[in-house]
Amino acid sequence: GYGGEAFRIRPASPDTADDDTWADYLFMRTNPKGWNWELWSHATGCRKFFVVKRNTATNSIAGSWTLSDGRKVYDAEGGSQ
Repeated sequence: GYGGEAFRIRPASPDTADDDTWADYLFMRTNPKGWNWELWSHATGCRKFFVVKRNTATNSIAGSWTLSDGRKVYDAEGGSQ
């Protein structure tokens, strides 16, 4: 199942973050038209999470990776959604 945007950055100081910071982290999404990095889970199989690079306009898939391998590709591309 769909798990949301991949590689979102948590607030730097979770214990002292205000409500607006948490609301932004939890609920605001970029919702791009085009390529997007997404977190998915294999819910009916191994139940592991993985990363997919998917075009939201065409549903084309550029690839899927483990979380750590996907992060390397994401960072190599400049860390952009």
